[in-house]
Amino acid sequence: MREEYAFSERRACGLVELAVSSYRYQPKRSDEPLRTRLVELAREKPRFGYRRLHVLLRRSGEPVNHKRLYRVYRAAGLTLRRKKRKHCVRVGQPLQVRTAPNQEWALDFVHDAAESGRSFRVLSVIDVYTRECLALEVGTGFAGRRVTRVLEAILAERGAPQAIRCDNGPEFTSRHFLAWCVERGIEPVHIEPGKPVQNAHEESVPGRLREECLNGSWFGNLFGARRKIAAWRKEYNEERPHSSLGYRTPAEFAATMRVEEGCGKDGGCATLENAARFPLSHSHGDDDPPTVAEVKRAKVV
Repeated sequence: MREEYAFSERRACGLVELAVSSYRYQPKRSDEPLRTRLVELAREKPRFGYRRLHVLLRRSGEPVNHKRLYRVYRAAGLTLRRKKRKHCVRVGQPLQVRTAPNQEWALDFVHDAAESGRSFRVLSVIDVYTRECLALEVGTGFAGRRVTRVLEAILAERGAPQAIRCDNGPEFTSRHFLAWCVERGIEPVHIEPGKPVQNAHEESVPGRLREECLNGSWFGNLFGARRKIAAWRKEYNEERPHSSLGYRTPAEFAATMRVEEGCGKDGGCATLENAARFPLSHSHGDDDPPTVAEVKRAKVV
């Protein structure tokens, strides 16, 4: 402004609302001694970052502000280059057409928080073919062992699936989870990172859970969240019409599959007795009587 309009220094500073003392200020402190000392320490400890170098300076009796030290540290080009963590390469597998229950299960997590601000997670397990929501486990933390405990409870009722489709979270890539899959003869199918569309069947259930339950409910604590989410799971399986199942509920569709399986087994017609003889939660040939809920769900044809 002074060069263009021939203003005085005070006039130009007033127009830009800058104090004249700030404009005239000349720094008197030099960072060269600190820079020299940092370079010396970095040569002695080449893999130390600025925080550890700061500790070494304080131990030697040279108190310095950590923000100033970080500025000089970066200006001196001492920043360490961190190696990017290598992950297992996941080859995406396209969604396969499933023709029977228990061929593939899909797993995913949903996050929310209670009134106290404490966050929690919901483990969702669905059967890809029947669209049944097999579990909605609520907890504040999920290690691989807790995931397998939930799956073990489902296996005790339905038997083991052929494959489990999931993302690359630490719960699903841990040694315990992979060893559990090998022990049970289950194929773990991991999707590619950043491509949830490869687990699209599972992504739809958490979406409905968030829209119809989480966003419209107020959770006072973890116990209230478990109660409301369990009630929504029952409604989803037994009352909510599913568009991809011809607007039947997953329980109705699963019961229909049991009836058709019973017809193919003995050549008889689709009757309530056939549906009761071949419940999805028991293997063929068992003489265990069906439960009342299974008999009621079989009354769809």
